[in-house]
Amino acid sequence: MTPEIVSRYADRPLPRYTSYPTAPHFAPGMTPERYAHWLAELPPTEPVSVYLHVPFCRSMCWYCGCHTTVTAREEPITRYLESLLGEIAWVRDAMGQTPAVRHIHFGGGTPSLMQPRQFVALMDRLRETFRIDAASEVAIELDPRTLDAAMIDALARGGVTRASLGVQSFDPAVQRAINRIQSFEQTAEAARHLRAAGVTGINFDLIYGLPHQTVDSCAETVAQSLTLLPDRFAVFGYAHVPSFKIHQRKIEEAALPDGAARHAQAEAIAELLQDAGYVRIGLDHYARPDDDLARAFREGRLHRNFQGYTTDACPTLIGFGASSIGRLPQGYVQNSVLIGEYQKRVGAHGTAVAKACGFQGQDKLRATIIERIMCDYRADLGTLCLPYGVDASAVMGSAAGLGEIVHDGLAAVSGNVIEVPEAARPLVRVVAAAFDEYLGKAPARHSRAI
Repeated sequence: MTPEIVSRYADRPLPRYTSYPTAPHFAPGMTPERYAHWLAELPPTEPVSVYLHVPFCRSMCWYCGCHTTVTAREEPITRYLESLLGEIAWVRDAMGQTPAVRHIHFGGGTPSLMQPRQFVALMDRLRETFRIDAASEVAIELDPRTLDAAMIDALARGGVTRASLGVQSFDPAVQRAINRIQSFEQTAEAARHLRAAGVTGINFDLIYGLPHQTVDSCAETVAQSLTLLPDRFAVFGYAHVPSFKIHQRKIEEAALPDGAARHAQAEAIAELLQDAGYVRIGLDHYARPDDDLARAFREGRLHRNFQGYTTDACPTLIGFGASSIGRLPQGYVQNSVLIGEYQKRVGAHGTAVAKACGFQGQDKLRATIIERIMCDYRADLGTLCLPYGVDASAVMGSAAGLGEIVHDGLAAVSGNVIEVPEAARPLVRVVAAAFDEYLGKAPARHSRAI
C-alpha cells in the first residue's frame, strides 16, 4: 500500500470487532428474570465457554484500557471473590443443567492476585457448575511482576493449560513512560516456572504505538521475546482514549507515534515474527505452525471473541464478574462495570446483569460476515447469506463506502465474494466496518485502524 493510502485510513477510529453488534450498542434494562430465561433456554447438549473478570492490579499501567482498579490489600479481592462465587451459583441454578465447557478464560486486571487457595476454590466451584475435562482449555492472563511460586503451583493444580504474559515492551524508556517497569529476567523466570509446573501453553502480549516507541525498540523487544520461545504472540496497537481512561492522561501525547509510524512498527514486528517461523493470523496474532491457532487459521476454523482470535467455536459464552460480557443465542449481556455496583447487584439478585443487546434483523448474518473477513480476509456472501434467506448482492450493495475501499486496493470484489489483498491486511478492520450497520449511530470510542 502507498503511504498516502495508509495515512488516509490509519487514524480512523474503528471497532476491533470482538463482538457484533459492538459494546457501545448494548442498552440498559436487562433484568435478572430475562437473563435467567435466556440461560434456561440453552441447548442441553451444546458446550459453552466461560469468561471470569478479576479487576484488580497492584499498580496502574498508564496505557491500560481494561476495567480494573489498584489495591494493595487482600480484603477487597476476597469480598469480590465471594460475589463471584455467588454469581456462579445463581447461573448454575438458572441453567438447570451442567453443560460441558470447552474454554475458560480468566482476565483482568491481574487474576493471579487472588490467593492460591482462592484460585483452587474457584476452579472447584466451576467444576461443580460445568463439566470440565482434559479437553477443556483453561487460560489466564498474568503479570510476571507479581507471579510467585505458590500461585504457579495453584494454577497447575487448578488445571490451567495456557498463560498469557503481559510484556508490552522491554525498552526502559517506554516502560518508564507507561509506568510498567518489568525486566526481561522477570518474564523469563515466569515462563520457565510455568512450563516446569505443566502450564505449557505460553503467550506473550506486545503493544506498538506506545510513547517513545520506535521501530528499533520494537525489534529489540521481539528479539528478546523470541529467545523465550512463546507459542503465540498477540500484538496490539495502543488505543489512546484519555477521555475514557483518565490515567492515560499521564502519557505525553507528543511522545506518541503517528499513524504512519504505528504502521511501520506493526509491520516490523510482523516481519520479524514471520521470519522466525510464526504464522501471521488475522489482525494481530502470531503462532507457531503446529499450534492449534495456526491450524485453525489454515483450515478456516478461526473465530474471534472478546479475547481476540481463538479456536473457540462455542456459540455461547457465559461471563462472570464486573464488566464481563456474555454471548447467548438470544444476544449479548453485560454485567455492571463498577465493582461496588456489581457486588451490590449480586448480593440483591444473584446476578449483576445491567445491559443487553438482543439480536435482531441481520445481526447474526453481519456478525458472521465480519468474523470471516477478520479471520480469513475473505467472505463468500453467497454462501453465508444462504441459511438466512437473504439476498447476497443486496448485502454487498449496502456495504458502506465499499466502492472507495475497492478503488484504494483495500478489498477486491468478485460477484458476491469479497477478499482483502495481503498488502491491505493491516487495514482489515476498514473492510469489516463496511458491513457494520451500527457504526456511527451511537457515541463510541474506538482505537485507530492501525
